[in-house]
Amino acid sequence: MKSVAVNGYGTIGKRVADAVSAQDDMKIVGVSKTKPDFEARMAVEKGYDLYISIPEREKLFQDAGIEISGTVDEMLDKTDIVVDCTPEGIGAKNLEIYKKLGIKAIFQGGEKHDNVGLSFNSFANYSDSFGKDYARVVSCNTTGLTRTLKPINDLCGIKKVRAVMVRRGGDPSQINKGPINAVVPNPPTVPSHHGPDLKTVMYGVNINTVALLVPTTLMHQHNLMVELENPVDVDEIKAKLNATPRVLLVKASEGLGSTAELMEYAKELGRSRNDLFEIPVWEESLNVVDGELYYMQAVHQESDVVPENVDAIRAMLEMEEENNKSIAKTNKAMGIL
Repeated sequence: MKSVAVNGYGTIGKRVADAVSAQDDMKIVGVSKTKPDFEARMAVEKGYDLYISIPEREKLFQDAGIEISGTVDEMLDKTDIVVDCTPEGIGAKNLEIYKKLGIKAIFQGGEKHDNVGLSFNSFANYSDSFGKDYARVVSCNTTGLTRTLKPINDLCGIKKVRAVMVRRGGDPSQINKGPINAVVPNPPTVPSHHGPDLKTVMYGVNINTVALLVPTTLMHQHNLMVELENPVDVDEIKAKLNATPRVLLVKASEGLGSTAELMEYAKELGRSRNDLFEIPVWEESLNVVDGELYYMQAVHQESDVVPENVDAIRAMLEMEEENNKSIAKTNKAMGIL
C-alpha cells in the first residue's frame, strides 16, 4: 500500500484526502495546514495526522487545542508521493523543495504547466505520467472539457472547438470574491487560457475559448460548438457519452435544468459535501447541424478534479499501467456514477 501526503487541506486537499482514504491500495500519512481553523480541527477529528506548514505557529495550534503531529518536513519523510493542494503559486515554490528531497509530487491546475513540465488527465494522457516524478492535474474547467471532448474525438474526430466558459465568481465559502451584480469578461482578451490548457493534455486539438465571470458560486457552465471530422448523428454522440466514465447525461425535463438543481441532485445522491465528480451534459442541448455539434455541460469546480488526482497517484507510482483500470478502481471506491 502506497503512502500519500496532502500538502494543503483546503477545498481540493480535503477532498483528495478522503478520496485516497477510500482506496484499498493507498493511504494518507498526513495532511497540512497553515492555521488552526475549523478545517484543521476537522482533519484531526477525522483521524488524519495533522502537520503544520509554518513551524513558528505551533503555539497557535496548541492554544486552539488542535493536536499536531509535526511539521511538513516530517510529513514528507513518511510519504511515497505528495499531492500539493496549496494556493495558486505556492506549489511552484514547493516544487523546488520536493526536488531536493527526491519526492514525487502532484500539483493542481492553478500552477502553470511550464513550471511543472507535464500535465495530467486520466482519459487523455495517463500513460505520459507513468513513473514520472512531477505532474500537474489540469484545472476543473480543463478537466470538464477533456472529459467530453476526448470521447467525441475518439468517435468521429474533431476539426475545431469553440467554447464559451461561464465561470462561477468564487467557491461557496469564498466571501471576498465576486462579482456580486455584474457579468465580467474573464479575461476581456480572446482567447482565454482554457484552450491552451486543454492542449497540454489533448495534444494538437484546435480550440478557442472565451470566458465570463457571473454572480454564482455553485458551478461553472460550458457552451461548446464542435466542428466534426466525420459524419455522426446525435444518437451516436449520446451513446458514446453514456458509455464514458465520469460523464453524466442529464435532462432538464426531469428538473435538472440548472446548476442549482444539479447541486440538489448531488445532495440526493448522498454525496459528501454535495460533490458532483461527474461532468453533467444536458441531453436536450446535444444537436448536430451541418457537421457541427452543439452541447452544454456543467462543472462542479470543487470536486471534478479529485478522481484525477487519485489516478495520477497510480500512474506516477506505477501502481496501474492501464488508465481504464485505474479509472474503474477509483470510481468504484468513490461511488462515481
